[in-house]
Amino acid sequence: MMPSDFPPWPRVYAFFARWRDAGLVAELHDRLREAVRDAEGRDREPSAAVIDSQSVKADATVALTSRGFDAGKKINGRKRHLLTDTLGLLLAVLVTPASTTDRDAARILLPTAKGRFGRLARVWADGGYTGHLGDWSAAQLGVVLDIVRRSDDTRGFRVLPRRWVVERSLAWCLRGRRLVRDYERRTDTSEAVIWWSMTMLMSRRLAARGQGPVPARAA
Repeated sequence: MMPSDFPPWPRVYAFFARWRDAGLVAELHDRLREAVRDAEGRDREPSAAVIDSQSVKADATVALTSRGFDAGKKINGRKRHLLTDTLGLLLAVLVTPASTTDRDAARILLPTAKGRFGRLARVWADGGYTGHLGDWSAAQLGVVLDIVRRSDDTRGFRVLPRRWVVERSLAWCLRGRRLVRDYERRTDTSEAVIWWSMTMLMSRRLAARGQGPVPARAA
């Protein structure tokens, strides 16, 4: 379902795979994120973030070794773990079997994010991240994990402070045809598709603002 003026799909996919393996997809995304944050009057490097996950069904092409069953959501597939800034822009992503707990994934995702964003000092999360993760994050990373809980007497839909930001980002992902479910054999390909989806979103946002090209970083 590619545009008719594109080359044959194996050639297009070969370029995508090359960019994925070289980290160019994430690099392009990060430059656009910095441009969007500049346009919003924010520092290019965030000091706070929001984390959440999304379980999606996996296609038959996804091997049993990289898929699992999310008992809470009753989904057999994979789970996307997203860390976003307070604007909902993607900072880090990890794709795991759906059986992976949010806490276990956060122990991988948070150190990676802290290594890239030294200013990161606070992360908001939902009740799935409670437990020893908060103490571990503070002691090992110097990052405060702030749990935003849903009140026990709350009925129906309620927008929760901070959490809605990453939940909106997860909803943005589902607007992409390739992200409605997971079709990829490799988890790093799934992650690259998420980076690419957010890249398209930010490029449209910058185009609407009339922003010029993103300046290259100094060598």
